[in-house]
Amino acid sequence: MTASTPIHRAPDTPSARQALALAGVFQAASLVDELARTGQTDQRAWETLIRATLDTSPESFEAIYGGHPNNLRRGLEVLEGVVGRKQVNPVVLRYGFSLLMLMSKLRTNDAMMDDLGTRLTRIQGQAEHFGETHENVIASLGEAYQETLSTLKTRIVVQGDPSLLQSRMMPERVRAILLAGIRFALLWHQQGGRRWKLVFQRGALKKSLDQLG
Repeated sequence: MTASTPIHRAPDTPSARQALALAGVFQAASLVDELARTGQTDQRAWETLIRATLDTSPESFEAIYGGHPNNLRRGLEVLEGVVGRKQVNPVVLRYGFSLLMLMSKLRTNDAMMDDLGTRLTRIQGQAEHFGETHENVIASLGEAYQETLSTLKTRIVVQGDPSLLQSRMMPERVRAILLAGIRFALLWHQQGGRRWKLVFQRGALKKSLDQLG
């Protein structure tokens, strides 16, 4: 660990950890929307999501998102809008809540969970060889999403610029980010997150977001 990247301990409360995990879900939703509309996205936000997907055995909760909540800043801002009942891009909201629905389907499908685990182990080897954000790795992550989660009845239809969505590596990049959203959705569930809590425990979530700054 270098001095330039200190680990900022997350507040050790269930709601704080749920907020950070949920921020990862909405960060993925926001990046998918941005990629589909503009073909560009924030590099730090993108790398945080890809690294989290590849790190299936993190040394700590904070290590999943790179040790600093600012790596999830995009998602935290969306989430602040959700709990504060402010104006939030409805497409981003739809993607976010669709990722939570998709995760709940995945959790009950043991064969698919095992398949994804096997694929990610193989992709980790690729990442060690090529680098975490190399297009070969992104292509493999996209393929993993397409051949598992895309086969479920609950599917995420991405809206955007058709020419961009069909451009080289764009489908793979979008699917890789959707897979990252699933990774954070599973983390949210592991930390006790439930959809009904988003309605009935909005105050606790808002307090945790305020603490995270």
